[in-house]
Amino acid sequence: MVLALSAILIVIVALIWEVGWPGVSEWLERRRAGRERIPAPDFDPGREQRAENRARQLLRSCVSPEEWEMYRDLGFIRVWGTLPQGADDRPASGGASYAYLVYPHRPLLAYLPQTRELLGEYCVDFPDEARPYGSDRLPDSDDVLARWMALTADERRLLGTANLHVAGRQVDPKRATRDLWRLEEWERRRMRRAGGGQASADTLPAR
Repeated sequence: MVLALSAILIVIVALIWEVGWPGVSEWLERRRAGRERIPAPDFDPGREQRAENRARQLLRSCVSPEEWEMYRDLGFIRVWGTLPQGADDRPASGGASYAYLVYPHRPLLAYLPQTRELLGEYCVDFPDEARPYGSDRLPDSDDVLARWMALTADERRLLGTANLHVAGRQVDPKRATRDLWRLEEWERRRMRRAGGGQASADTLPAR
């Protein structure tokens, strides 16, 4: 009798084990996975800032001193247009001289310096194909340098590949007008400093 009961218990335990083991095994695996330390990727909060600092140094070495000071103080660069009057791809300036405001990650904004009239936006992209930080967005100063180089090297070709839009599509006209006013004020202050320096030099006593 005892042997029979023991045999029955063994069979019952074996059945329970057979049925319940998959669930127990899955629970054990979850516990083990939860205890394992998964190494987090290294995150360097200063990496992008260092990339921007290097980009600023490169930009400074490529553009003129005036353009560098303009970007440093105002956040954009003014580039004069060079296409002759009557050119088909020249911004519609009515024959007057025109220029561009070059912002980081924004369209080239063509305008008339004489009247501050906004002529249009030229959308061009310069993605970072290497994607060193997981994004194709260039550092701000690198993006400005890419736009400056393309515009000064071959304005006609750049305008031919850009998407033209009316002014105000991506660059707020109020901001653009304010930036043009800031640029004029910046140029007046710079000229006064240059004039003062020249005057001081002229008044130095002869040795």
